Amino acid sequence: MSGRRKLLLAGLGALLVLLFVVAVGVGRGDRGGPDDDGAVRRLGRLFGDSATVDPATVRAGCERTGDTLTVVGDCVLRVDDPDGLRTLVLRSPARFRVTAPAPRDAGFTVDDEVQPGEDGTAVAKVAVDRPTEITVGCAGGAACAVTIGS
Repeated sequence: MSGRRKLLLAGLGALLVLLFVVAVGVGRGDRGGPDDDGAVRRLGRLFGDSATVDPATVRAGCERTGDTLTVVGDCVLRVDDPDGLRTLVLRSPARFRVTAPAPRDAGFTVDDEVQPGEDGTAVAKVAVDRPTEITVGCAGGAACAVTIGS
């Protein structure tokens, strides 16, 4: 091997080591979380279409005023075909329960009770990829308001 090739190979090796050191040094010690505003999420908002279900495509078996539902006991939401994988976002100032089928052909149902966070709002995000029925219920069978939104 000539001296020129050895020099080029050594330079390439040094560059790889430098890139590795920079990547490790800039990396974060934690694994991130669902609320992190990472580069992929920012690019998705910049270049992607809305990934949320349009509230107008949701029909409810309970009283509805605009995008706000008055839930007493249980309320069944019927989501029209979202034409791809979308997220149905439900918000409430009170604790509530959501039961929904998993997307794709997973073959199971997800049941979760959502608690208000530090900001006082309980938020449920449900993945929807086909016409779906989702059941929403208020804690203890009391009435609560649940808003369909983004």
